[in-house]
Amino acid sequence: MSLSYSMWPVVLTTYNLPPWIFMKAEYLMLSLLIPGPQSPGKDMDVFLRPLIDELKELWVHGLDTRDAAYENGVFRMRAALLWTVNDFPARSSLSGWSGQGYRACPTCNEDTPSMRVIRKTAYFGHRRFLATNHHWRSNLQFDGRTERKRPPRRFSTTDILEQLRRVKTRIPGKHPNYGGVKRKRGDDELNWRKKSIFYELPYWATIELKHNLDVMHIEKNVCDSLLGTLLADPHKSKDTDNARRDLAKLGIRHELHLFEDGNKLMKPAADYTFSEANRRKFCRFIRSVKFPDGFASNMSKKVAQNDSRLLGLKSHDCHVIMQRLLPVGCRSLVTKNIWSTIVELCTFFKQLCASTVNISDMVEAQKQLVLILCKLERIFPPAFFDIMIHLVLHLPEEAILGGSVHMRWMYPFERYLKRLKDYVRNVAKPEGSIAEGYTRFNRPDRNDDGMHPTRQLSVFESQCKPLGKQSYVELDNNDRDKAEFYILNNSPELEPYLNEHKQELHVRLREGCLNINEVHRTEFAGWFFEKIYAMHIMQAPEVTTELLSLSSKTNMVVSSYPACIVNGVRFVTHDRDVRLRTQNSGVSVPGTGQEMFYGQLQQILEFSYLNGFSVVLFRCKWFKCDSKHMVTENNITSIDINGEAYKDDQFILASQAKQVFYVADPSRGPNWCVVQHVKHRSIWDITDDGLSDVDLLQHNSSSNFTLFVDLGNLQEINLLRRDQDVIPIVQPVTNASRPVTDDSSFLNDADEIELFDEEDESVEEYADEETDAENDIDTEEDDDDRSYHASDSD
Repeated sequence: MSLSYSMWPVVLTTYNLPPWIFMKAEYLMLSLLIPGPQSPGKDMDVFLRPLIDELKELWVHGLDTRDAAYENGVFRMRAALLWTVNDFPARSSLSGWSGQGYRACPTCNEDTPSMRVIRKTAYFGHRRFLATNHHWRSNLQFDGRTERKRPPRRFSTTDILEQLRRVKTRIPGKHPNYGGVKRKRGDDELNWRKKSIFYELPYWATIELKHNLDVMHIEKNVCDSLLGTLLADPHKSKDTDNARRDLAKLGIRHELHLFEDGNKLMKPAADYTFSEANRRKFCRFIRSVKFPDGFASNMSKKVAQNDSRLLGLKSHDCHVIMQRLLPVGCRSLVTKNIWSTIVELCTFFKQLCASTVNISDMVEAQKQLVLILCKLERIFPPAFFDIMIHLVLHLPEEAILGGSVHMRWMYPFERYLKRLKDYVRNVAKPEGSIAEGYTRFNRPDRNDDGMHPTRQLSVFESQCKPLGKQSYVELDNNDRDKAEFYILNNSPELEPYLNEHKQELHVRLREGCLNINEVHRTEFAGWFFEKIYAMHIMQAPEVTTELLSLSSKTNMVVSSYPACIVNGVRFVTHDRDVRLRTQNSGVSVPGTGQEMFYGQLQQILEFSYLNGFSVVLFRCKWFKCDSKHMVTENNITSIDINGEAYKDDQFILASQAKQVFYVADPSRGPNWCVVQHVKHRSIWDITDDGLSDVDLLQHNSSSNFTLFVDLGNLQEINLLRRDQDVIPIVQPVTNASRPVTDDSSFLNDADEIELFDEEDESVEEYADEETDAENDIDTEEDDDDRSYHASDSD
């Protein structure tokens, strides 16, 4: 299939299922397949009619359903449509609110902050969201005027229904005899194209969150805008010649205005763009990053050969760059005011994408985001602010209403669309190919380590799926004794025996002996064996086969592997890891308090006991984690990997290891790295009290990231870059410097009504084209989905 063939699958998922399975492909239901080759556009309601009728029946009458938990148990099942998950152009087709023009924001509605700049609409003016007495409202350096408008109104479900009553009913279809292509709207209809067919559902009008703003596409567009402008990408930069003319028209930032030098038009270099040398540094930094297996695609392939820009970034690449790499890579390449603003925006996305989203964090993030967007307005030109930048402001509110984004973003559905596309074998009949392949058997996960038997002693559950060639290592007595004691000391079932031995030592040794812990470490294994063996002779019932095997010595020769899979996570020893394009040797373990210990995996050792039992240990090199060798700033933890600690305590259980990876920190020196934690998409830690971890790359809670906006001194920001004063523009002065005489090129939201009808015709035509391109089943975001299907970021 080609991009010109647009086919729309309509997929349903059941939110009543456990959260670790309801987004998996085998639990998604392909309810409709809207055929191509043209997009349905505004007439999508015609194709949704069968689905809506069935949803109405499920809500009103219900369906007799058998409950497998009870014998002959039948109950009346009812179902409701909770919300829709789609990208922004598809949202326009489903909701009926056009995502183009001056009122493009569906949340701000008719109060959308917007202004007309040269050849585009900019969604600029977020100072109106500030308090009425905030001093930034009177600052003329934003757009050359004071901000006196009140924040946009909050439109209730009743207000929306009142707006929809004014929308005229039009015949669907694009044929001139059936509705026609051109559909002019009146001023009283605002941006409404139609009343959505979803309003036929009895409960739909009362739902506050009907159509989710897709975090995946918003984050990608924000990342593209930032990277394109920072790297001065000629194809994606928002710092264009017209953007500089916008500044001149507004009368702000005179140091960045275009000026004539003889017969050339000169463009001063802005401080928010990298110099040529810094562009190479940043691209080389991206090229050098190595991720764990299944975490992300190979970033080195995204860097241009001349180290000048990034090419072919997919949605997941932008997700990783925004939350992992951009705050680290640009720290020493731009001024502090610009870097801190970028870090604050990236920190918000970390908070938003956390597995546990606290309402208080989102309420605070809503306030901080207004300040962040105002700081961005002070730095970047108005042309930088497209609708995707503005929509970031409404993401915390939707998180409060809908919960964690992993239930409401497009990543699982984009992967599913990629699977449907792979079913196509006959390109002449793609719909039939997808329908036939819909029941295909599902393949296993990438890092599936199989099922391990349940043991009475938890230490015997420290197992792995070995990878690579098995070798045998003979440990010296000292290392063997340390490993055996660590195994015994980390067996919770042996805690009574550990305490009993310590009490005997306190009685036997004099009080205040400083070496009692060392004596306990060296003598406990022999004492424990003698005690268990004596109890075994007496046929004590508490002495099981596992306990007797654990009390015995391990074999003198242990098995060693270069790699293994533990609980769905791939680990590789460091000496092999340095030869690979991935990085799987980083490990971390929590301490007794809130501290974390970081290191590198050196050996994977399997210790064998009697009766076929075994325990897998990781031998690690641990880094020094004191204040001199580990620094945390702006939620970024940097560690000196040159220092080694705990040389006498190198072992951990394989089941205790948490995977991390290290990214070079250019701002601190060659031996410093930034620690990046990993949460794999297919891994859930489930406790008796409920869920503790969620299927994301991010950390567990939004409270783990402190979002603090440094207001600084905006009066002192000078956006002229000092290392390169001007950049010549190719166009001759007679064409490039021609002034814009059309006063309508600069409009604010107060002037919108006067030109709305003229703007609307072009908006309608463009919306159809964008909908066809954005929602085609041949989605570009997931062409390389196999490279990261085991970990998302989500």
